[in-house]
Amino acid sequence: MSHHIEDLLAQWSKFPNDKWVLAVITKIQGSSYRKTGAMMLFHWLGKSIGLVSGGCLEGDLLRHAQRAIQQNQAINITYDASDESDASYQLGCGGIVDLLLIPVTAENNYLQLQTLMEQLQSTNCEYHLPLVKSGTQAASISAKVVAIEHQADYDYSKSSYAKPAQANELTILCIPCRTRFHLAIFGGGLDAQPLAMMANQLGWKVTVFDQRSSYAHQHHFPNTNIIKQPLSELDNDSLCLIDGVVVMQHNLSLDALALKLISQSNQAYIALLGPLHRRDQVFNKANISINDFKGFFSAPAGFNIGGELPESIALSILAECHAVFHQRTQLLN
Repeated sequence: MSHHIEDLLAQWSKFPNDKWVLAVITKIQGSSYRKTGAMMLFHWLGKSIGLVSGGCLEGDLLRHAQRAIQQNQAINITYDASDESDASYQLGCGGIVDLLLIPVTAENNYLQLQTLMEQLQSTNCEYHLPLVKSGTQAASISAKVVAIEHQADYDYSKSSYAKPAQANELTILCIPCRTRFHLAIFGGGLDAQPLAMMANQLGWKVTVFDQRSSYAHQHHFPNTNIIKQPLSELDNDSLCLIDGVVVMQHNLSLDALALKLISQSNQAYIALLGPLHRRDQVFNKANISINDFKGFFSAPAGFNIGGELPESIALSILAECHAVFHQRTQLLN
C-alpha cells in the first residue's frame, strides 16, 4: 500500500465506525519530512495509516491520539527540532512542526472523509479543516470537501490558509487533494513488469495496453488494468484521463500506432524506449514529429542513470516522469 490519500481513506473506510483520530500537519517552520497538509490516521488499538514524518513522530503521536480519543477532543502538538542538541524526537530535519489531532466520529460526520474518498474517485478537490484549539469538542468540528474551479492553473503542491472574515471565525487549512497519477504502458513484456510494479508502489494508477496474446497477462501485472483491444480500435477517449505514457512494445509498427494515437491526445509525459535512431524510425513510420506532442517527450526514455536491466530502466523512466508530474523542470534540462 502506498501513502496516497486514496489508499489511506480506503483502509479507513473498512472500519469507519471504529475509533479513529485524524492527524494533520498544520504549519512548518524550517525543514520537515512532510509538508503542511500531510495527513495520517490512528486507530484506537494502535494501528496507524500513512505518515507525517520519516518515522520520527508517529510513536509519540499515537500516545496523543489515544488521549484525544479518551477526551473526545482536538489536540494541538508542536515538535521543535530547531535545537539540534535536543534529541527528544529525533526529527533530523531541524524544523518546527505543528500538528492537529481530531477524533473522527459520527457526530462530526467522520470529518467528511467518506465524501473526500468519493470525490477523489473522479476529480481533484480541496479538503478544508478548521484550525481549532486544543480542548475543542470533536462533535463541534466540521470539515468540508470543496471542488476546484480552475484545475489547469491550480498549484497542488502547497496547502493554503483561508483567513477568517470575522473575529469569531476560524482559520481554515485548505489541503489540495489530487487523484492518483495515471500511467499508461504500451507493451506488456518482461521489462514492463517492474515499471508497473514501481508505479503502483508510488500510488499511481497503471494501465497496460497490449493486444498480443503472449503479453500482458494479469498474473504478471497485479493491481494493474490491462487493455487487450487492438491499437487501431482505440480512440482519444481511451487516453483522456491518462497523465503519462511509456511506449515499450519492441515493435516498430505497434510503437508507431501508439505514438500516432498519443500525438492526438494531451499527456504531460511521453516516453519511447530505444535509442534516437529508433525514435526517428518510429516517427517516420507514424508520419509524426516531436512537435506533434503537447507534453514532455523523452527518447531514449528516462534519465541516464546507467544500468541496463529492466529494474534500472524502470527507475530511470519513473524518476523522469515523476519530475514532470511535479513540475521539477530544472531536472530535465
